[in-house]
Amino acid sequence: MSGTSLDGVDVAFVETDGERIVALGPTGYRPYSDAERDLLRQALAEGAALTDRATRPGCLGEAEALVTRAHAEAVEAFMTTEEIGHDLVDIVGFHGQTVIHKPAEKLTVQIGDAVALAKRLTLPVACDFRAADVVAGGQGAPLVPVFHQAMANDLAREHPIAVLNIGGVANVTFVDGGDPVACDTGPGNAMIDDFMRARTGAPYDNHGDVAATGTPDQAFIDRVLTDTFFGLKPPKSLDRNAFAFANIGLPDHSVPDGAATLSALTVQAVGRIIAHLPEPPKAWIVAGGGARNATLVSMLRQRVAPASVETADEVGWSADALEAQAFAFLAVRTLKGLPITFPKTTGTPAPMRGGIIVRP
Repeated sequence: MSGTSLDGVDVAFVETDGERIVALGPTGYRPYSDAERDLLRQALAEGAALTDRATRPGCLGEAEALVTRAHAEAVEAFMTTEEIGHDLVDIVGFHGQTVIHKPAEKLTVQIGDAVALAKRLTLPVACDFRAADVVAGGQGAPLVPVFHQAMANDLAREHPIAVLNIGGVANVTFVDGGDPVACDTGPGNAMIDDFMRARTGAPYDNHGDVAATGTPDQAFIDRVLTDTFFGLKPPKSLDRNAFAFANIGLPDHSVPDGAATLSALTVQAVGRIIAHLPEPPKAWIVAGGGARNATLVSMLRQRVAPASVETADEVGWSADALEAQAFAFLAVRTLKGLPITFPKTTGTPAPMRGGIIVRP
């Protein structure tokens, strides 16, 4: 899995029948270099103009080759390090790198050459998980709720449980026994990361230490939250750049105040979704890069009290590898012909199968 934060490729080994998690095995990580991240950012910028999901103009072809190579290297190194033989792997889940996601236009593009990956790994690859859902009129995101549900159903916490993934975009899954309810809540780490990079050159606000010393601009936050997106009920989804800090008129704050403002915006956007859920969650589990941001987690605890808030690591999950584990799980569901999206997660008219399988 290579996410919207553009930090690198996460790898996870999962044993599952597509319904139950039998075992979560080892995990791995292959970081992107600065030059690779620069190319992927350029691909995101150029991808915003795409109208045809099959074309790769400009730098997109080069970026696709990079994504494919990085994922191959990540899997090869992981299998070698963990001594995982090919005979133990039934399928590889390959999400690819999203460069544009506009479900209203029935367009979603994840770059990455699954045919080349399958040939290099000599293993079957499940890919293109979002397209069928979008063509059927769904949002095509979030895709991880059925995995969150499998993880949370047996968790010894008071239900209902909300699993909040804070990546570049934040999404939530509401788990209470029935089919999951899910949606994107708003911006996640992407705005904060882009702001820090533009103002300081740092790739992100490490642990939220900078934001912790600043003061949020509540008037600005209130103005952004008037956007129609935040009033929509689930299901709903966002493109990574939908709330790019450079496009929403962020005042020329100090770095601490700017970081604090964007962090508070992320958390308050999460708070806005509670009224649209079947009932307020009693326990929140935070995953993704945001789980490493102590300031975000602290702000969330204040916003959703008296509900409990724990990170994925604190409940025995892996905050870093959860999405990679999810796409391993979705790959098996694809292999078995099980649905991966649902009316209350993406807005499809019925539970939808998704993904295609490429064999070497």
